[in-house]
Order: sequence, then C-alpha cells, then structure tokens
Amino acid sequence: MKHFRFSIVFTIICLALSAWWGFTHGPEAGIKTMLSALLITGILAVMEVSLSFDNAVVNASVLRNWNEFWKKLFLTVGILVAVFGMRLLFPLLIVGVTADMGMVEVAQLALNNPTEYSAKLMQHHAEIAAFGGMFLLLVFLNFLFDDEKDTHWFHWLESRLANLANIPAMSVFIALIALLIMVSAVEGDTKLVVTLAGIWGIVVYVGVKALGHLLEGNSDDDEETAKPGGASGTIVKAGIGGFLYLEVLDASFSFDGVIGAFAITSDVVIIMLGLAIGAMFVRSMTIYLVEKGTLEAYVYLEHGAHYAIGALAAIMLFSGTGVHVPELLTGLIGVAFIVWAVMSSIAYSKRQAT
Repeated sequence: MKHFRFSIVFTIICLALSAWWGFTHGPEAGIKTMLSALLITGILAVMEVSLSFDNAVVNASVLRNWNEFWKKLFLTVGILVAVFGMRLLFPLLIVGVTADMGMVEVAQLALNNPTEYSAKLMQHHAEIAAFGGMFLLLVFLNFLFDDEKDTHWFHWLESRLANLANIPAMSVFIALIALLIMVSAVEGDTKLVVTLAGIWGIVVYVGVKALGHLLEGNSDDDEETAKPGGASGTIVKAGIGGFLYLEVLDASFSFDGVIGAFAITSDVVIIMLGLAIGAMFVRSMTIYLVEKGTLEAYVYLEHGAHYAIGALAAIMLFSGTGVHVPELLTGLIGVAFIVWAVMSSIAYSKRQAT
C-alpha cells in the first residue's frame, strides 16, 4: 500500500480540482457539471492506466537496475515531465507550431474554445500516430530480435526471431516497411509530413539508445561501479540515457491517451487531471513491480508487456490512416496480453516446481 500512498493523495487532490472546475466553469456550471466532471476524470484515469500498464512493466524492466537516486528522480522530475510536459504542454506545442500560434494564444484557445482546439489537434493525429507508432514498434522489435534473451514465451517463434539480431538494422528495416505501408494508406496531401514524423520517431529511438550506450562506458571498472546501488559517475551517465529513454517511451504512450481523451471530452483541464491521475498510478506500479521483484516471479510478464506494446504500435499506425479504433479495444488488448503472460508465468512456475 505504501507504494500507492502518494498516488492516492494525488488522486484526491486532482478529483477535488476537477469538482471545483466543473462546479465553477461552463455555461451550466453547478452540481450537475461537477458530478459530470468527476465521472469523466475517473474514466480518463482508468483509461490511462489500462493503456499504460504495459508501459509500467517495461519501465520496471529498465528501472530495476537503477539505484535509489534515479528511482526517486523518475518519480519526481519524471512525473512532472509526464503530466505537465507530455499531457499538457506537448499538445499545446503541436497546435501552436502547426497553426502558427503562440503558446499563450493556444492556451487561451484550449480554455475558451476547447472544441476548436480539439479539432486542430485531431487534424494532426496521423503525424502523432506515425511518430509514436514507430518508436513503440522499435521497442517491440528490438525485444524480439535479442539473441541474448534466454527466456522465450512463444519459444518456437521467439527463438527464431532472435537470430535476426545478427542482421544489421533489421528492426529499423521492418519499421520503415511498416511506415511505408501506413503512408500509402494516408489520404490527402499529408503523406510527406506523416513520413517525416515516422522517420523522426525512428531517429529519436535510435538516438536515445545510442546516447545511453555512449554514456554507459565499457571498461571493467565502469562495469563494477555501475552495479545497482552504486554512486559512480557511470551510474549517473547511464541513468541519464535510461531516463531519457523512459521519458520518450512514456511520451509515445501518452499520445494515444491524449488523442483518446478528446473522444470523451474537449475540456483540457479535465483531460489533464484525469490523465495525470493515471500517469501517477503507472509510476507507482513501476516502483511496486521493481521492489516486489514481480518481474522475477512472473517470468513472462515482460514478454506480455512488449507484445502489448507491439499491438499498440500497430493500432496507432492503423489509426493514423483515418480508421478509428475504440480506446476500450486498445486498452483491453494490452490488459489481455498482461493477464495471459501472468497465467503463463504461473503455469511455468508450477512446472518448474514439479
């Protein structure tokens, strides 16, 4: 319970702000709008958690090798970036750049005319989907094409795919093919913009991984001092690379949540509060999974999370072609993979015990 204590307090504060906002704003402000605001905030929070539970598992797989300093930084600075940066400022920035408007002007538009703001943001859903889809697809592919991975969930398939790791840039090759297929289905004059957005998703993924590799260091002394709990310069440098990777990963997940939220409400304040609650619980779940050793107890949990990420990447690319995919379906697919992985892990543990 201690892992979720701050998230619960944060939720109470956000719900109180949501109630105040609903009670005091809008043409029909009052008790009815307050209750509606609370309900929508709760729905958005649950949606964000369901969409991002696999994000928590992947975060935990990275975070379990960090020391306490980087874990706390991930829960403090990281949550500020996740909540205010990716779920509030980034959508404002997208609208500002594409509509040639200042950030203050966009913020006023979001508060005073949320319907128009939502429409401007949704106009660029294809670019957002291409960027986030490419990043998440590479996360999934590089998990599959890992010849150092000893445990395979679907052994026949994964053991053979792992051999593709010997082919240089195989994951990038497949990601580019997926991008070309997506762009071929995009209608209108946005093909070039969508292509560039997808390429930027690939560039950011490779760039963050390259930065992390460069900062890690390769000497024996570095490897010794980089053990969990160490305080060396190598830990700090490697932490920077990992921290950036997790923040971009969270950003890719947040795209889907933000776009989906506008299908429920156009009130940006309610959207930010609801998604912020979900993002906080995802952070708490990440720490819980690390400290309880859940990934070690459930050997296929990380696999299930990555398959869920692969499914989300495919859905994002598919939705970028103009086809609407219900947010409920997106969330259920992720949950299904996680539940399946947990059940497979329990079955595996029983076989090992006999």
